[in-house]
Amino acid sequence: MKVMITYPPLSGKGFPLLSQNRQFQWFNNPTLLYPLIPASAATLIDKRGYEVIWKDAIAERVEWDEYVQFIKNKKPGIVAIETKTPVIKHHWKIIDELKKASPGTKFVIMGDHVTAFPEESLKKSEGLDYVITGGDFDFSLLGICDFLSGKEKKLPAGVWYRENDKIKNTGKFQLNHNLNDLPLIDRELTKGYLYNVEYNIKVRPFAYTMAGRDCPYHKCTFCAWPVLFPLFRTRSPESLLDEIGMLIDKYGVKEVFDDTGTFPPGEWLRRFCNGMIERGYNKKVKISCNMRADYINEKDAKLMHKAGFRLLKMGLESGNQKTLDRINKGITVEQIIKSCEIAKKAGLEVHLTMIVGYPWETKKDAMKTFELAKFLMTTGRADVLQSTVLVPYPGTPLWEEGLKNNWFRFDPYDYERYDMKEPVFKTPGMTPEEVMGICTMIYKIFIKPRYVLKRVMGIRSLEDVKYLLRGAKAVIGHMKDFSKNDAKKKR
Repeated sequence: MKVMITYPPLSGKGFPLLSQNRQFQWFNNPTLLYPLIPASAATLIDKRGYEVIWKDAIAERVEWDEYVQFIKNKKPGIVAIETKTPVIKHHWKIIDELKKASPGTKFVIMGDHVTAFPEESLKKSEGLDYVITGGDFDFSLLGICDFLSGKEKKLPAGVWYRENDKIKNTGKFQLNHNLNDLPLIDRELTKGYLYNVEYNIKVRPFAYTMAGRDCPYHKCTFCAWPVLFPLFRTRSPESLLDEIGMLIDKYGVKEVFDDTGTFPPGEWLRRFCNGMIERGYNKKVKISCNMRADYINEKDAKLMHKAGFRLLKMGLESGNQKTLDRINKGITVEQIIKSCEIAKKAGLEVHLTMIVGYPWETKKDAMKTFELAKFLMTTGRADVLQSTVLVPYPGTPLWEEGLKNNWFRFDPYDYERYDMKEPVFKTPGMTPEEVMGICTMIYKIFIKPRYVLKRVMGIRSLEDVKYLLRGAKAVIGHMKDFSKNDAKKKR
């Protein structure tokens, strides 16, 4: 049986960032993140003897007619698509059209949106056959393959499907899979070379890894990934070390970004760092990762730097303590500042992420986030930042709170408007264009003379120059992404 794992072509307001992305956005500049769990699914299914087709039409810039013809020619038994709230309606339509073109194909959809509302997609898309809930797409998709090929008598837990025109399911999804049982991702099969467009990677060639699924804290009310992963699990440090060794030896990789929601802290982190040093990988490759501010301490930060870590991506989210408390972030503004100082003192770079558009924040509150970001960036406590508009994805506590309190600016089921082109929630005393304007203002910190001077003075190599130029291009693109025009049109 042929199994096709795919991202169909999407036309809209720019370049769609869909794969492995916690916040969907249409970008002006192409940005591609390696879809690690679908890639893991492709590898696992291939190793079990199925013929796997990897077709990311977004990354490959494949047009619709060519894409449909490709499916007609290949005649896959299964087509699996990862989806997200802003494009779910696109995917319902796409699946229905593809079903007409290839009626013998079984269509599967997966992601956080369909985990929250699995029945909805089966009702809205007649061509859809299966909905995978939960984040272990790899194990679940293999289970569907084994069921359809007759190797298993039952579908895996957490799958929704049709039977005799009735919608049924196999119960709650389970996260009892051992991640160490997964084979290392086949980068040729999944065309890893396509995903080499990332401005925040300093040294190339680079690659993505994923040590765990997804965050040991998993309590932030705005985050969609706890919908998929309410339980945090990790591979062993040795498993990740083996993968990094393979990436160095086989592909000459010089930098790795680990896309776990939060890199495993504590003893796991120390075992990994010591392994990097013992194997000598710290002299061959740089590591960047996502990390919570309160998981950083001086001893671990020094060890991480020694082990080859370059950059930590941390969620600032807001410069207001009341907001941090309300979204259940579990950190203080003081901890954020302190963690930045600890990281920088240890020789690590800091990438901050923040959100604008909270329904309880006034413009004065939102400007506190801007001021904190400016302080951290211009004083050298942080190096890079990104700003997004608050999007309350279905299934999150914030989405439920928004329904309860009538915070939505539009019908909460107008999913296509969750695309970060405008605020989703009403904001007290702020117009939609003012919210978008603050996002742009945050990005303009990059062109503050004090920040620019620090970056220029920090140039030590040609790689540093290339890195700065890529960053400048990305900043210009982001300022266009948050232009006021779209918000004005939808006001």
